[in-house]
Amino acid sequence: MIALHERLDYSAMPERAPLAWPGGARLALWVAPNIEHYEYLPQQVRVRDPWPRVPHPDILGYGLRDYGNRVGVWRLMEVFDRYRLPCTVSLSLAVLDMYPDIAEAMLKRGWEFMSHGLYNTRYHWGMGEDEERAAIAECQAIHRRHTGRSLTGWFSPAASNTVRTPDLVAEAGMSYLCDLYHDDQPTPIHVRQGELFSLPYSMEINDSIAWRRGMEAEAFAQKIRDEFDTLYAEGGRVMNIAVHPFIMGQPHRIEHLAQALDYILGHSGVWCATGAEIIDCYRQQAAHWTHS
Repeated sequence: MIALHERLDYSAMPERAPLAWPGGARLALWVAPNIEHYEYLPQQVRVRDPWPRVPHPDILGYGLRDYGNRVGVWRLMEVFDRYRLPCTVSLSLAVLDMYPDIAEAMLKRGWEFMSHGLYNTRYHWGMGEDEERAAIAECQAIHRRHTGRSLTGWFSPAASNTVRTPDLVAEAGMSYLCDLYHDDQPTPIHVRQGELFSLPYSMEINDSIAWRRGMEAEAFAQKIRDEFDTLYAEGGRVMNIAVHPFIMGQPHRIEHLAQALDYILGHSGVWCATGAEIIDCYRQQAAHWTHS
């Protein structure tokens, strides 16, 4: 078994070869709406209770998240349409079967789907290798049935990855993983077989974390702008914005997100891309560095 610290080679940012984005862009931006389903009464609860309020069911917790799939997601879609943003959905794959209206809307927009597990209440912590492999395969099967294509990316449900997750994701044929939060650029991950890259996913520019810290939308939007200013000035970086329909899709928050996007996209040299596009661009350059 490969330990986490053995999966990544250390690389100091100032010593790296310059990373270039298409058209001379200074920054690669990928936006990840987390479109999830939380089970009303989860069957699998290992080391964490998805609904900490007792007794169950947690009507408040469930209802708030259900609001996201009934109302909030459509507000997010309107904003992303306004800016013609390509999106990479951190998706509970069950959503494709459970919410046909949402599935149709995402497919119509050509959004990329990154697996966020089956449900956001089915944690992978504590799974054995065969059980986790089967869970990943189930997500692949649902994705193929709806899109005719294989998944390219993985982000474990509720960030509940195991030490084997990178190996199993690579084994399943995916090219990128968002379970690691260690860099502003893609990095190779050592796996037992195949090839896998880490795509920078943010737990800082993430409305779920901000919400849990008591940060409201205006401050979160300013945080987005501040993050952008630094990464844009440095150049050759990846910026991720992670949002949830039940949080940023609320009526009192949505325009703060729109204003932050308006600020970012008011700058030239911002490459709005999907996760797979960013990894493909990085892979091509990394191959050149290896052979030069």
